[in-house]
Amino acid sequence: MPEIIEIAPDVYRISTFVPEFNLQFNQFLLKDDEPLLFHTGLKRIFPDVRDAVSSILEPSKIRWISFSHFEADECGTLNEWLSIAPHAQPACSLVGAMVSVDDIALRSSRGLADGEILQTGKYRLQFLQTPHVPHCWEAGLLFEQTEGTLLCSDLFAHQGKVEAQTASDIVGRVRQNLISDQQGPLANAYPYTAQTEKIFFRLSALKPKTLATMHGSTFVGDGARALQDLGATLREVLGGEK
Repeated sequence: MPEIIEIAPDVYRISTFVPEFNLQFNQFLLKDDEPLLFHTGLKRIFPDVRDAVSSILEPSKIRWISFSHFEADECGTLNEWLSIAPHAQPACSLVGAMVSVDDIALRSSRGLADGEILQTGKYRLQFLQTPHVPHCWEAGLLFEQTEGTLLCSDLFAHQGKVEAQTASDIVGRVRQNLISDQQGPLANAYPYTAQTEKIFFRLSALKPKTLATMHGSTFVGDGARALQDLGATLREVLGGEK
């Protein structure tokens, strides 16, 4: 059974550790008038994730299924969720909707424009278009404005069966993983482009209090500083800075 913890008011982290990847796969459930699930999880863990959601709310009540980009752990069970939640709709970037999601999903998606607000009730989620951050052309993130939670997908990803939540620095873990992956099959997972620094500057300006990471511990604290440090680390390791 996945581990469940409330990382911010009404935001639940559902975490499954997959030993062969040495990674935690995390979904985030926002409990509100129109519940939102961020990341669907892989097909292999769908029954466990569904049961975990059931312990928080009735899965059929989910209204929005959102994710950063088109990848198995981000949206691999999108149609399974759409099947059990009859009023649910995918919510992703306009690019994602056009190039992938609307072609495979059981129902058409709500394509979100950069800066658009998705209101779920008392919570407001701002969509931020972040092409190639963490990766993929269609990438985007959601920032919950009321409590300051950034749903940051693969940003800050680090390996291991780590603690659910931490106030300690996690950028060091990220740097270690980035360096160790340079010669392995996961090399070049994170592109560094002319837009990367601008995107990190924009994200840090949000001053998030909670960073909801797909793989690894959720960070609670000075999110602006953590994002600045991560941007600098990517510049150093991937951007060729000496």
